[in-house]
Amino acid sequence: VQLQASGGGLVQAGGSLRLSCAASVRTFSNYNMGWIRQAPGKEREFVAAIGWSGGTLYADSVKGRFSISRDNAKKTVYVRMNSLKPEDTAVYYCVADLGRIGGTLYDYWGQGTQVTVSS
Repeated sequence: VQLQASGGGLVQAGGSLRLSCAASVRTFSNYNMGWIRQAPGKEREFVAAIGWSGGTLYADSVKGRFSISRDNAKKTVYVRMNSLKPEDTAVYYCVADLGRIGGTLYDYWGQGTQVTVSS
């Protein structure tokens, strides 16, 4: 499984970004997909996940601001990030797993995309 994340960048506080993650895998629809972030000097943090059946999970810190979705035909998962805060600044990793959903232990990781939110 190869994951290619894109869409990161620099945005002002209160702004929005949409991250995309394209997967190179035959059976994308079978995978639970998610986003993990890591800020400088901090541990990895679960952000959001979407199961193969479409169920979603969010970290409390992003609930109500972030929305995860998937397009199985395009083998792509998205996270729409609204009302961004400086504390959302981190490298965001796309992740995939056949079994796990939630947490930070996933079998497959993308290369990460930088999100920087200025105050």
